[in-house]
Amino acid sequence: MDKKFLLNNQIRAAQVRVIDENGEQIGVLDISSAINEARNRGMDLIQITDKVDPPICKIMDYGKFTYIQEKKEKEIKKQQTVGGHKTVKMNYNTSDHDLQTKAKQVAKFFQKGYKVNIQIYLRGRENAFQDLAKEKLYHFIEILKQMAPLKIEEDVKKKPNGFYAIISKGK
Repeated sequence: MDKKFLLNNQIRAAQVRVIDENGEQIGVLDISSAINEARNRGMDLIQITDKVDPPICKIMDYGKFTYIQEKKEKEIKKQQTVGGHKTVKMNYNTSDHDLQTKAKQVAKFFQKGYKVNIQIYLRGRENAFQDLAKEKLYHFIEILKQMAPLKIEEDVKKKPNGFYAIISKGK
């Protein structure tokens, strides 16, 4: 947890808006009576936000509160990682069987929600075969279209050491 929450005697406000463990508002109380109310219930007073006046505090078990916050953060982090890019690299003379294998891998990436960057590298004298490399890339995209619908985010483009295209799962 990267945000530090104040609890009980750490809270510096004179008055706070209190919410009980069931989510119902108790009202605006001075800090000492709010802490006493929390202790009577066998729980802690946790300052949720200080951006409003008076600050909002919640009566609840601090251990349970931190557990819920960590769970929320993990879920947010998990959602952020999905939707990135994966890269599939090949050469202009990659065999058809290898293209089928790479196509299956791309299908797995689509299931996980990734966009795929397909790259064909040309080194040295291979630059003389740019037309074959471009054909191979279009052929690979056709293989992918047969497996599942896809959307071409960026069409085939030239880069200094080959070609690339970015595709994603279609509807």
